[in-house]
Amino acid sequence: MDAENDKLIGNGAEEPGEMYEHFHFNVDKGQTPLRIDRFVTNRIENASRNRIQAAANADFILVNGEPVKSSYRVKPLDDISIVMPFRRRGMELVAENIPLNIVYEDDDVIVVDKEAGMVVHPGHGNYCGTLVNALLYHLEQQGKHALIEDDETGGLLVHRIDKNTSGLLVVAKNLTANAKLAKQFFYHSTKRKYIALVWGSFDEKEGTVDTFMGRSLQDRMKMAVFKENENENAKHAITHYRVIEEFGYVTLIECRLETGRTHQIRVHMSYIGHPLFNDERYGGDIILRGTTFSKYKQFVENCFAILPRQALHAALLGFRHPATDRDMIFESKLPADLETVIERWRNYVKNRTND
Repeated sequence: MDAENDKLIGNGAEEPGEMYEHFHFNVDKGQTPLRIDRFVTNRIENASRNRIQAAANADFILVNGEPVKSSYRVKPLDDISIVMPFRRRGMELVAENIPLNIVYEDDDVIVVDKEAGMVVHPGHGNYCGTLVNALLYHLEQQGKHALIEDDETGGLLVHRIDKNTSGLLVVAKNLTANAKLAKQFFYHSTKRKYIALVWGSFDEKEGTVDTFMGRSLQDRMKMAVFKENENENAKHAITHYRVIEEFGYVTLIECRLETGRTHQIRVHMSYIGHPLFNDERYGGDIILRGTTFSKYKQFVENCFAILPRQALHAALLGFRHPATDRDMIFESKLPADLETVIERWRNYVKNRTND
């Protein structure tokens, strides 16, 4: 039997980390008939049958290219592919009473409007105070903690957004919902729109950035653009953008994700010469456009102080409900820090015009 484990980077927009695991098995000639959920559970370390069955219910288990249910009996020479909606984690998760802005909740999903500065999941250097810690407490109050199996962070998460990005994300409340939502993100059938303030002005009012992206070879904390065959770990990434309002030295844009790679918008905008305003990691935290006057420099530095993060907000999230199949659309208003900086740029341009 030949097994391949390919880690896939998940939601786009989010901090480095894998959201899905892809496994591939070629069945031996001498394999006796066996239910596929038992076959796969025996071959993937620490994978429960519940997780395997949830993956099958979401058509995430393919045999010879066709989806099968968990009762399918494996045959010799079958070609099996399976996507696990979340990865295992080795750390203990602790429930914490942290306020959350929940904009929608039912028995299957929670939609959260995350504040900038909150880390989504525990990890190196962030073992508490995260969105997952807060969600665990929230579920415990409902008597739902048992739904999170084996301390797996991913039992909740199907996508992520950066610590310093504000806005919407959806969370699963059970394994079936997790698998069905994960399928939508994996196949890019969700709707996600972001509002960003970027440096510079655009010649065209809209456009598309189509590249391959992977982890930077110089700085493992950053992502980078590669040519198609330059990095075997790079993945296809597509971002569509549209100009909303121009302020001379900076521009307010809307970005629509066709794929979901780590830091995708931040990397793509930097790649085309328009880093996000105050994006320290990708070069937007210095004055890139404008005059040399001290008054202007002070104005920009004041804006940086008001918005001490990259100017990015997850403003719209759409998905098909995992239980009802109903289309769900949620929108989030701009947070106060970003709204204030936009208004300051608007006034700056107005006053400069009147001078």
